[in-house]
Amino acid sequence: MIASHSRFQFYPMNRMILIADSGSTKTDWRTIDSSGKIAQVKTAGMNPYQQTTQDIYLEIKERLLPILTEIPSSIHFYGAGCAAEANAAMVKAAIQQAFPQSDIRVSHDLLAAAHALCDKQPGIACILGTGSNSSLYDGEKIIMQQPSLGFILGDEGSGAVMGKKLISLYLTKDLPEHIMKKMDEKFDTHLDEVLQNVYKQPFPNRYLAGFSTILFENLKDPFIYRFVYEQFQQFFENTVCRYPDYKEHKVHFVGSIAYYYSNILRQVASDHRITVRNILETPIAGLTLYHQHQI
Repeated sequence: MIASHSRFQFYPMNRMILIADSGSTKTDWRTIDSSGKIAQVKTAGMNPYQQTTQDIYLEIKERLLPILTEIPSSIHFYGAGCAAEANAAMVKAAIQQAFPQSDIRVSHDLLAAAHALCDKQPGIACILGTGSNSSLYDGEKIIMQQPSLGFILGDEGSGAVMGKKLISLYLTKDLPEHIMKKMDEKFDTHLDEVLQNVYKQPFPNRYLAGFSTILFENLKDPFIYRFVYEQFQQFFENTVCRYPDYKEHKVHFVGSIAYYYSNILRQVASDHRITVRNILETPIAGLTLYHQHQI
């Protein structure tokens, strides 16, 4: 994945904060300098469950370091898979290797969602992108969360799981004939290719999520609409509805799936008597606002 060609421009000796929001597919980086100037770039996703410390370091070295013209004084990295202490330490070691003089803090992506969506107000912060997750936030910290089981055991409502279920129905020829035809035209894939990518190649969740793109293109189709509705219904029932007094909390979402399927998502929430407030495609803008006061 190629980083942006735009270069960061900063004055020498300025204090600069580097913020990262990293999922399985991509990493959004933003810098804030002491004058308040903001710049951004994208690199590939960095997930300690799927990559080594060296993999992460090389991505930073090859895609991020050449663009920066100043060493950040502090780095706030929020990443998928960083809830486990060992994983967070692994990611921190990779970043430290690239920025040995910087103060580095690694947190998980749920805290990024909470900070970006809720700021300092309590609420339920949810992620619906390649994967899915949720937490109950008290305005300062996460006080409760449902276990994140990944796309094999959980991740209801995510792009990876919708893609997984869709391609499974396609391979067993259990899709309506007109949807089968659309899948043939768009993906032109076969059983051996799918099995190779799912079981032999890295990042099978990204691969499976790619199949979910056909859903957005055909949302007016009754079968597709119902399919997406049911995936979101499972997400609410298995996550949001398990929090105490969930109907009394403001519920927010971040992630490409939540953003692009927001109409269906809000309908499912309404059917569960849940009010959805903020829906963001990515948390990076909210994270920037959250950390601006530190300059």
